[in-house]
Amino acid sequence: ARTLTPSGCPGSAARTLVAPDATATAPAADALPSRLAQWPAQIKLVPVSAPYYQGRGLLIAADCTAFACASFHERFMNGNVTIIGCPKLDEGSYADKLAAIIAANDITEVTVARMEVPCCGGLERAAAEAHARSGKDIPFSVVTFSITGEVIA
Repeated sequence: ARTLTPSGCPGSAARTLVAPDATATAPAADALPSRLAQWPAQIKLVPVSAPYYQGRGLLIAADCTAFACASFHERFMNGNVTIIGCPKLDEGSYADKLAAIIAANDITEVTVARMEVPCCGGLERAAAEAHARSGKDIPFSVVTFSITGEVIA
């Protein structure tokens, strides 16, 4: 059963997650390369236009996704420009900036990586609006993660 915090937001509910013991098979952390293709990564900080966007997919990821999914770098970031944000913590919508990024660059596809919690819906909505407003006919997809890091949609 899920318990809610006093705010009533299921995304802020305190939970203890128990991960399987993978110490015997887990590779050393330094053996796995980061797949971050650019800096900065925060939506609020990235430029609208930059050479690193050209000919690449754009991964718009909720801040929590890479922490929830252990294979996030390899499965989702590899080969893409990754920008991150949290609609619950950042003020305003990302739609204007994302639309400008998509319109100004030769982006091959847009993928949104979000968590299952309701507040992540804001990131998905902003990205969908931005994709529509950009005027680009490129693939758009959404990947939804459970709080335990499993792809559920």
